[in-house]
Order: sequence, then structure tokens, then C-alpha cells
Amino acid sequence: MFNLRFAKDYLLHRVKANNRHGIHSPFVYRLVDKIIYDLHAKKVYDDAEATRKQLLANDTLITITDLGAGSHVNNNKQKKISEIAKNALKPPKLAQLLYRLAADVKPQTIIELGTCLGVTTLYLQQAAPEAKVYTLEGCPQTAGVAAKQFANASLKNVDLVVGNFDDTLHNVIENLPRLDFVFVDGNHQKEATIRYFEWCLPKVHEDTLLIFDDIYWSEGMKEAWAYIKAHPKVTVTVDLFWIGLVYFKSGREKEDFKVKI
Repeated sequence: MFNLRFAKDYLLHRVKANNRHGIHSPFVYRLVDKIIYDLHAKKVYDDAEATRKQLLANDTLITITDLGAGSHVNNNKQKKISEIAKNALKPPKLAQLLYRLAADVKPQTIIELGTCLGVTTLYLQQAAPEAKVYTLEGCPQTAGVAAKQFANASLKNVDLVVGNFDDTLHNVIENLPRLDFVFVDGNHQKEATIRYFEWCLPKVHEDTLLIFDDIYWSEGMKEAWAYIKAHPKVTVTVDLFWIGLVYFKSGREKEDFKVKI
């Protein structure tokens, strides 16, 4: 049932979404043309993809603690690292898009909700080497694998926070003066996604970018995305199907875009 619904949502998105030539907002046109559709290979991608390759070859078993909506692929408690790398890591195309989005924002702080094995964290840290990265993970053994990748890469500005997001995220937000870049890739339940969004709101500013992953994951996630889009503080959203971008640009008419990638 999930596959049929997801396929239908994907086809509907492809029908309704625009490419750069169907977008009349200068802000979003530049975003699409210069950032989203920048598919040129970059040397900085090589290190993260080398880490992915090593993880895909690692058949060590670890115990998974899943505090969110689980997996549509495999909910076994014991999983090989290689299986997690294959099924749970963001594919290169999407991880590299997150890199470009972060590099465009030039954030001083980055929050990543859902470390997994750490590959996306590597991309985000490379996008803004001077930024402080707070990456949050609910599963201790998964976090342990990610920590090894960070040590191997000699990352200096990454703070790995382990625990239930409901217990850890609010504290991270409260200790920051403002939020620049937040990637929400964890839990995948309607109520939790809305809760995390609302926790962010007091600290957003003109240049904040919030990114929500898997906005078509379930009916609940679709409802959460609709709620976020409708919020009065949100001025621009960009629905890329796999992720949703949320901006808070002042003085703009509220606009929602669907873009093909």
C-alpha cells in the first residue's frame, strides 16, 4: 500500500512541479538555477563518498534503537552497517544538494536532526567549515559508527548529541542565539515534526533555512508539511518531493513552489 501511495504522490508531484523556466520569483529562480540545478562535480564531494563506500562494505552488526516512525525497508533490531548505509543514508544526489544549500546560506550554526552513519554530516560540515554543527541521533550504536567517521575525518566543529530528540533538540535550540540552518531528518511522525518546527520558530530570522526530509513519507508527514506551509511566519516554501525547504523572508508575498529535481 505504501509503495502505491508513494508512487502516486511522486507522479502527481512531477505533473504539478516546475523547472527553472516556470518560476517567476527572482529569489526562487536563483535558488533553483544556481543551487538546486548545479550538478557539476565538486572535489569536496569525494571524501564523503569515500566514507560512504567504506560503510557499504562494512558488514558489522549493530543493534538499532528506533524512536521514530521506523523504516519502510527493514525494521529488524540487528542490522549490518552496510545495510543501513544502503537503505538509510541520503543518496549522493540529495546529500550533495544539502551541501549546496548549506553553502549558499553560509550558516554560523547547523542543526541536523538524524545523524545516521554521519555521511550527510560530513557534507554539511564541508559546506560551512567554520560553522558549529550540532548533529542529533537517537540510536547510540548508530551514533558510535558516525563518531568514528568524524574522528577519521578530523572534524573539529561537530557536536554529536545522542538521545531522544524530544529530550535533546529543545536544549540545543535554547542554547543558540538564533538558527541559521536546520535539517530535520528524524522521527517522521506528524506530531513530532510539527513540534520540532514550532521549537525552531522563536530563533528563526531573515536568512534561516529549515529543511524537512521525507515530506511524502506518510499521510501524517504530508499533513505536517501542509501545516508548516500554512504557518504565518513562513513566507516561501519549495517542495522538492524528497525534501521541503522553508524560508522566512520578510516583506514577501507568501508563495509555495513545487520544483522538479
